[in-house]
This record gives sequence, structure tokens and C-alpha cells, in this order.
Amino acid sequence: MKNRVISPSLLSANFTHLYDDIKKVEDVGINRLHLDVMDGHFVPNLTFGPFIINDIRKITKSHLETHLMINNPHKYFDDYIDAGSDTLIFHYEASKAIEKDLKYIKSRNILSGIAINPDTNPNVLRPYYQYLDYILIMSVYPGFGGQSFIKKTLNTMNFLVNDTQKHNITIGVDGGVNLNTIDEVYSTGIDITIVGSGLYGADNIKERYNNLVSDDQ
Repeated sequence: MKNRVISPSLLSANFTHLYDDIKKVEDVGINRLHLDVMDGHFVPNLTFGPFIINDIRKITKSHLETHLMINNPHKYFDDYIDAGSDTLIFHYEASKAIEKDLKYIKSRNILSGIAINPDTNPNVLRPYYQYLDYILIMSVYPGFGGQSFIKKTLNTMNFLVNDTQKHNITIGVDGGVNLNTIDEVYSTGIDITIVGSGLYGADNIKERYNNLVSDDQ
């Protein structure tokens, strides 16, 4: 069985003590961080821009996966790549030139990713497998943290894990992953879960992390 890899969503961290909150998760063995970028248009919320990612890059060596929940993402690729992103993820639903966008990200020598909303048919990604390093399955509707896990997305996970076996694509899941849902999510064979409040909301982050990655709950 695969080791469980967790990428904490920094949106759930305390931004007044961001260095400390990054160190807390790195100290338990985490080496990748998830950065949620929202523009208030593609999703009904607004977060941070590339200057924050640039600051985060200065205080961590962890892999930074930047999740663009924004309209016209291609206009901002360079900004987020130059800020220090290691993986750049845009939404299938927000792009009008998916192959071109994926190729451009790869041409900048970082990993290319695409995210799909819970109601998007995963079949739409099949033409792009050869250009993809990462697929992010949204198990809630993007825009706000703390939402409940949408159970039907387990079908999407099972499909994409099986359908991408001949390709070197990492499969991630984002939304509503916590102690109650994580076993079922990893049972599909996915590689990474994005955990926000389910990790940062704990009084003891080390204990919560150990519980999340344990498969014998």
C-alpha cells in the first residue's frame, strides 16, 4: 500500500504566524504545501497573489503546489511560476486552451497540473494525459474551506487512478478530507490529499498528522 502523502492547505494556517505554522507541519515530515489562489470571480472568495507565494518561497524548501482558482489563468502563469511555484494547477473549467496552457507550464520547467470540479466528467481529461504531471480532484466545490466531502467524487478518483496507470501522473484530492473521510479517499489509490482545517484545526498537529496517515484507524 502507498504511503499516505498530505499537502497541507496554507489557507487554514494562521497568516500572522505563517513561518511557525509551516514549520509545525514540516517538523512532522511533510515536505509539500498547497497554496489556494482565488480571485473572487471564478470562485466567490478572494485570497492571496504571487507576492505572498514569493514570501513563502523564502521561508521554506518544501514543494509548493499552487492551485489557481481564477479566471483566465494563462495570463498569470508567469507571475506564479516566477514567485516560486513547483507545480502550477489551473482549473479545466477556467481554461479555453488546455493543451496550450499545459505545454506552456511545462516549458517553464515546473510541473503542470489541472483541477476538475466535482461535477466535471473526468473523461474530459483523457486527451491531455501526456501533458499532465498532476490531476487535482475537487471533492468539494471550490471557494471556501471547511465544506463537507462529496461522496460521489470517489467514482472520479477510482476512474482516474485506473485510467492513468500508463502515465506518470500524480493524483491529488482536495476538499473535506479529514479523519472521517481519509480512509475512503486513499482506498481509491490516489497519491496525495490536501488537508486544511482537518490538520491545522487540531490542538496537536503532530498527533493529528499521525492519525491521518495511519491506515489502521
